[in-house]
Amino acid sequence: MLDVRTAMRRSAEFHWDRPAIASDGRQLTFGEVWRRGTRLAGALLAVGLEPGDRVAVLEDNCVEAADFYIGSAVANLIRVPLYRRNSSAAHRYMLSGTGCKAAVVAEEYAHEIKDIAADLGITLIVRDSGYEDWLASFPDTDPDPRVELDDPFIIRHSAGTTGRAKGIAYTHRAWMNTTRDWFFMLPPVEPGDRCLHVGPISHGSGYLFLPVWLAGGCNVLDRRFQADGFVERVARDEIGWFFAVPTMIADIVAAVDGRKQDLPSLKAVMISGAPISVRTARAGHEVFGDRLFQMYGQTEAVPVSFMGSKEWFTEVPGSEPIVSAGRVMPFAELEIRDPDNNSLPIGEEGEIAIRCDGQMTGIWGDPELSDRRLRDGWVLTGDVGRLDRNGYLYVVDRVDDMIVSGGFNIWPAELEQAIQTLPDVREVVVFGVPHDKWGEAPMAVVVKPADADLDEDTVIETCARLLGSYKKPHTVVFRDSPLPRSPVGKIQRKVLREPYWAGEQRRVRGA
Repeated sequence: MLDVRTAMRRSAEFHWDRPAIASDGRQLTFGEVWRRGTRLAGALLAVGLEPGDRVAVLEDNCVEAADFYIGSAVANLIRVPLYRRNSSAAHRYMLSGTGCKAAVVAEEYAHEIKDIAADLGITLIVRDSGYEDWLASFPDTDPDPRVELDDPFIIRHSAGTTGRAKGIAYTHRAWMNTTRDWFFMLPPVEPGDRCLHVGPISHGSGYLFLPVWLAGGCNVLDRRFQADGFVERVARDEIGWFFAVPTMIADIVAAVDGRKQDLPSLKAVMISGAPISVRTARAGHEVFGDRLFQMYGQTEAVPVSFMGSKEWFTEVPGSEPIVSAGRVMPFAELEIRDPDNNSLPIGEEGEIAIRCDGQMTGIWGDPELSDRRLRDGWVLTGDVGRLDRNGYLYVVDRVDDMIVSGGFNIWPAELEQAIQTLPDVREVVVFGVPHDKWGEAPMAVVVKPADADLDEDTVIETCARLLGSYKKPHTVVFRDSPLPRSPVGKIQRKVLREPYWAGEQRRVRGA
């Protein structure tokens, strides 16, 4: 197996004059991008960095983001992506926790970490108006450091929706395996094909960057996602792939009024990052046809289950693909575990445990947490789910999101799926709040248009009808503004829940 750096260099040599990166009206060939990357590698080594050092980056998608992706790999430096929507405290924690020696920052974000870098003694490289001249001042000679397959390649932080984000370390070996598995069940990339990144390549969309590069495709980097005009962009620029979280699919569907689109170049829409509702999935299928793919995994181990449209939107005896997260992949293992970490039979609910070739080596700087999350080489996900006899995985909820009301266990995801069947629901999140009689009871926060004819009684009655009376929400709160999201786009359930538990000693309550 090749390490990431060697594999990228070989692809650059094989596709030297083909387009590799397009962004902000610029298009660069593999040769041009590789030379820029080797110049940046030399620049990073020139400031005193050595192979194996950690280097943070804070940026949007752009040509310069590709410079850093390539340059850090060329120099065998460990990438530590920061997220633009993080707080200053989160930036500080990630920088100090990973022991970064330098940070490369887009000019518009420099103010966010300038003082932090000074406090931590981190070399700060700001990509300002002088960046191009500075980069050109270094030779494009490949420093060619020794790279071992088990050298760390990247430290990606988990979403951090509860407590502090965890630094998840991947080796070159694991990242190459992840690269293989992401595209194992997708249509193949052919030289010249184009993949559009509207989410940051530091996160979910970035899993597509390396496979596209290695196959000779072109990575198209956009700074922001805009639903209006998106499908026209896909058609005009002959996009073959893009990554999307479910809310993006919902936004695109709304932008085209749910109409089927003629997109001959499009091969795959890769959906992940959060559960997708049945309604959004079906609406997306109507717009994009049999080009939708869904994957389940975690920052700690990914991908693990997978499903294309021809499975997703069909009838399978003994299974319900439409509400599943796909089938267990050929190169992955998945078990359902009880609280004592014993494997449970097919059909029973428990914690999802996963093991795959592309998974973390551990949580950076936290051996105790690594031991809790890694058991005999298996990652304990914290997700609750079940497997059926056909290998379909159903993700029920998070272990720590369960609501215990009057002695009954209630999973918020069940209520959210029921509420999402109502036509005026744009987003919904459910969580437990204190209740004098039942200990805690479900509350639903529903995002709907300001003029929508939807009331609390309708929401409660719908849940009671679909799930049973004991699972219905006790209270429904309506809003017309989007729900708060983490830096990687996940709904912050606990942020919404926290005010209701003010003054309580624990975040659970007995009846």
